[in-house]
Amino acid sequence: MAAPTTALMNAQQMAHALDNLAQAIANDCHGTTGAAEFALIGIRKRGVPLAARLAERLNEKYSLRPQVGAIDITLYRDDLSQIARTPVLHGTDVPFGVDGKQLILVDDVLFTGRTVRAAMDVLCDLGRPAAIRLAVLVDRGHRELPIQADYCGLRVTTARNERIDVLLKETDGADEVRKEMLAG
Repeated sequence: MAAPTTALMNAQQMAHALDNLAQAIANDCHGTTGAAEFALIGIRKRGVPLAARLAERLNEKYSLRPQVGAIDITLYRDDLSQIARTPVLHGTDVPFGVDGKQLILVDDVLFTGRTVRAAMDVLCDLGRPAAIRLAVLVDRGHRELPIQADYCGLRVTTARNERIDVLLKETDGADEVRKEMLAG
């Protein structure tokens, strides 16, 4: 028997949410820092294509051209010993210095805050950014650490026994966000 699934966003709603995220980022960028001083950093796996999409929107709609990078938090996870004996690394690719930059971490879902904490550790190992902000497509609550999104596409109430799945064309062949009840 399949677990119950609820659609939260379709492709059009996701596009609208990304437009809103780009607008909020552009407003902050124009108000506080020069375009050359901020960058988008996607957290692997789905944060990377979301960062690329945001960069494209910022360029097309606001003539901003942020640098874009990708980080792999695998070795920074606090549960690494529990998830894999031999972790699969996807690599960090930040082809610019982070010192003094306004960095915007991009991820698909904000849940406990542990992924973001690990991502901040990676960034601080790369240098000393002026600030780190967080943009997420979905904030589902249940924080275990004092971390919040500066930019959020959708806030949704979830139970601990539910999962949020973000599907992206780049990784999954379709754009969709859904909530699924976990078995058990």
